[in-house]
Amino acid sequence: MSRRATIRTAHDDAALVARAISPDNTDEMTTTVERDDTEGDDTTGRLVTRIDRETTSGLQSTVDDYVVNLEVAIDVASQARAVQGDQPTDTGPVSDHDTDSDTTHNE
Repeated sequence: MSRRATIRTAHDDAALVARAISPDNTDEMTTTVERDDTEGDDTTGRLVTRIDRETTSGLQSTVDDYVVNLEVAIDVASQARAVQGDQPTDTGPVSDHDTDSDTTHNE
């Protein structure tokens, strides 16, 4: 008899968290993203992770590992969003900036 657990968690960018956690998933795990259409935002949604194990202790161990890995994935995703938000999207032409150096040569 197989033991099963389903873990659902809501996220601002569920697809990003899913990509961050996917390397830690084992063959006994599947993670999908359910979009939350009520928010009008295609990034808001839920991660749904299903874990199947043969023993109760194996299921408990895998769920414990998953929750720790999920915490790290959420932290990494939030840090990635923060860094991306700090990056300028358009710095404009370089010539728009004043310079302190004299580029003309008078001989």
